[in-house]
Formats: sequence, structure tokens, C-alpha cells
Amino acid sequence: MKQPAIYIITNASHKTLYTGVTSNLVQRIYQHKNKMIDGFSAKYNCNKLVYFEIFTDMENAILREKQIKGGSRQKKIDLIEKLNPKWLDLYDDICQ
Repeated sequence: MKQPAIYIITNASHKTLYTGVTSNLVQRIYQHKNKMIDGFSAKYNCNKLVYFEIFTDMENAILREKQIKGGSRQKKIDLIEKLNPKWLDLYDDICQ
């Protein structure tokens, strides 16, 4: 099922943040967790879903991803801590 979403994943130490966009959040995070996607997230062990937003269309999801990526690290941290102050892995929540 296609459902546009943006997400932020991090590594165990929360030092690295990766922002992405997808049409299938559960599948994409599964891919990150299992290092099925080469590149930045695999290199820095980013596999913990700490933030996401769901959209009705991909165009708005892409615009939001660009907005978040263009912001400072602190703005990303503020987004995460507003929704997820303990930086819990939200993957199990989205799988239900």
C-alpha cells in the first residue's frame, strides 16, 4: 500500500540523523534496518526510526523532506523531541 511519508532515522548513539522520503514507510525502514540500502544510512548504522510524518500525496512529502533537510540539526532534534522525547524506535508502532 502506497502512503507517502517522510522520516528521520538515527544510529544507536543518536549522533547521526538521516532524513528520507518514501511511499512505503514500513518497507523502507525494514530496508534500513537490514542494510538493504547502500549509502549513508548503512555506512553510519542509521536504522532507528525516531520521527515520521504521513502525507496524502508524494509532492507534499517531497517538499517537506526538502524543508527538513534544509534546516539545522537543532531543528531536526526539536522535531524529534516534540513527538518522541525519549528517542524510542517507532518501527514497531508503524508495523501494527
